[in-house]
Amino acid sequence: MKDQQPTGDPTRLPRHIAVVMDGNGRWAKDRRMPRTAGHRAGINAVRTLIETCGHRGIRALTLFAFSSENWRRPQQEVSTLLDLMLRTMRKEASRLHENNVRIRIIGDRDRLGATLCRQIERVEELTVDNTGLHLVVAVSYGGRWDMTQACRRLAARVEEGSLHADEIDEGMLDDALELSDLPGPDLLIRTGGECRLSNFLLWQLAYAELYFTDVLWPDFREPDLDRALVWFAGRERRFGGVDVALSTAESA
Repeated sequence: MKDQQPTGDPTRLPRHIAVVMDGNGRWAKDRRMPRTAGHRAGINAVRTLIETCGHRGIRALTLFAFSSENWRRPQQEVSTLLDLMLRTMRKEASRLHENNVRIRIIGDRDRLGATLCRQIERVEELTVDNTGLHLVVAVSYGGRWDMTQACRRLAARVEEGSLHADEIDEGMLDDALELSDLPGPDLLIRTGGECRLSNFLLWQLAYAELYFTDVLWPDFREPDLDRALVWFAGRERRFGGVDVALSTAESA
């Protein structure tokens, strides 16, 4: 049966999609190639996803590129991943800028090295005024790190006397987190068959719809995204409430 296609109705599409790009290593292993070959192949899937989200009218896309836990991988793989990020940003920045994409990197930059940090700053400065797709790339990022940093910022304000502890609420904590200027992701897509968050946007994904697919990341293409969008469009999102029609029928 032919795959369904999304209607294109903006009210049925997610404003913000978050993606855990999993399966690069297994993709390479299946082809008897080194894991790094899978990471390189995944760049094509990233390019396709960015272009497709732009065409679909998605407002924001957040990609989990390198987690806090990924630092535990073999040094050669870590070095290859970071070098790949650097070269990809240099190669793709101008094209993305021409397509009105705004790029932002979130995560702990203290561990990334001066060269990569300078490139990140250049790309962010180049695209800061763009008004199209807001592309966020999480590098050296973890949800627990994010919340810890937010708590430290608020604690510092309490310590200096500009904030009382009993004034802290959910909104204030949300403002101290990464992505505070964007709506929380409506849809999380995780490729590679695993069904977990892996310490990604733990606060921001509280009410996201979670879509898991067995497709390995380097094989993820436009039809795969469309299947996720069709699935999302069929979800009933109540945010902890109840369906009004169902509630009315039950009380009749």
